[in-house]
Amino acid sequence: MTKSLLVTYALWAVGGPAGLHHLYLGRDSHALLWMLTLGGGGLGWLWEFWLLPSFVAQANRAQGPRQTPDQQTPPVSLLRFAAQIIVGIYFGLVALISLSSMANFYIVGLPLAVGLGVLLVAAVGNQTSDTKNTLVTAFLTSPVFYGRPIAILPISVAASITAQKHRCYKAAAGPETLSVRLYRLGLAYLVFTGPLAYSAFCNTAATLSDVAETLGSFLGWFSFFPLLGRLMESVLLLPYRVWRLVVGERGLSSGYLQEWEKLYEFVQSFQDEKRQLAYQVLGLSDGATKEEIQRNYQELVKTWHPDHNLHQPKEAQRHFLEIQAAYEALSQTRKARGPGG
Repeated sequence: MTKSLLVTYALWAVGGPAGLHHLYLGRDSHALLWMLTLGGGGLGWLWEFWLLPSFVAQANRAQGPRQTPDQQTPPVSLLRFAAQIIVGIYFGLVALISLSSMANFYIVGLPLAVGLGVLLVAAVGNQTSDTKNTLVTAFLTSPVFYGRPIAILPISVAASITAQKHRCYKAAAGPETLSVRLYRLGLAYLVFTGPLAYSAFCNTAATLSDVAETLGSFLGWFSFFPLLGRLMESVLLLPYRVWRLVVGERGLSSGYLQEWEKLYEFVQSFQDEKRQLAYQVLGLSDGATKEEIQRNYQELVKTWHPDHNLHQPKEAQRHFLEIQAAYEALSQTRKARGPGG
């Protein structure tokens, strides 16, 4: 059945951020990407307005005698490469919020999530990449900055480079029924959103804390690059601004600082609370020096080490983990503030 450009534009306007037009055109990977990112944060959805004719032409060509280029490598696309890195980071951040409590998360869960995000972008359109090599690269890169949110960045970059290196055209495949396609998309959507929804509804306080901490760490990556930081601020606020524009609210520019003040206060409130708890665990007052933190940490670690408390192993283990977490939290805070913080 020949695809209509008019129907495509109508679906783009009505359900574009949910990927309805891509589902209509048989671009299931692109539809899933839009479902999970709400149309690329709104920016990708708007940008597609000019690309829909080429998408329709490609879909109609695919319905005829398929001419898959033999042993041909698709041209390099800097846009696709950048999108792979961004979506890989996005998948990693979502995993960090919803799955960070699982055992061996930074070795298994995080690289798997980032790698799948990269592969999803690689599979958009008539292209794909080598799943095995991309995921292996993600897993091999995972020890870099192990245990810290910034580990997401090198994993995503390395996996994206590998995906670009092994890019290829999709092999010819037979037609599938709409029910099968919807089942596969629905399953993938549930796998992505299920853990996040469970965390949000069943452990709301901890999830909000994780969101705040993850967002704060993410924004901290750009502290040394002010211009890039401003760009990321604009990108993060874009979906919110598009929504306000759609519902007819005015004064987007004038409210820029107020928007970020609210966001900053939200993040900062959880970070401040975490820092205060860390000081309490180490038996210190707010504003303690680096030497005081180090001294109390070493003393408490010796006191509550499980090997020295064989008569109360469970309590010792709990205190020992709390002390380590408190010390790490205060160390990260001082690194973020700099030497003079």
